[in-house]
Amino acid sequence: MAERLAADGLVLLHLAFIVFVALGGLLAAWRPRLAWLHLAAAAWGAWIEAAGAICPLTPWENRLRRAAGESGYPGGFVEHYLIPLVYPPGLDSAQQRWLALGVVLMNLAVYFGVVLPAVHRKRKRSGKR
Repeated sequence: MAERLAADGLVLLHLAFIVFVALGGLLAAWRPRLAWLHLAAAAWGAWIEAAGAICPLTPWENRLRRAAGESGYPGGFVEHYLIPLVYPPGLDSAQQRWLALGVVLMNLAVYFGVVLPAVHRKRKRSGKR
């Protein structure tokens, strides 16, 4: 029972990380000190996607599921949980690289369109340059 709850908790953590990778730049506009954390997370997320690698949380979740008497699953978190919800079957590595590029471009747009102007406005209000 504890192993299953831990595996489910890892799924939630994994999903929260993916949301943070995609939308964390908006948090950085609110709290600019979060930018360093978000940029590292976005770089990791883009690399995992572009390389077709499996996040270390996935094998950990599978081990916990097997320990709980369940079966693990092949592939990674994205393939198992998100692709069936969002993408049609048969997502290939070229499409994954496009997704990675989309993550990078979306975050660049957020940083240049939202974060940097917010930081500039805060500095201007406080009288700093």
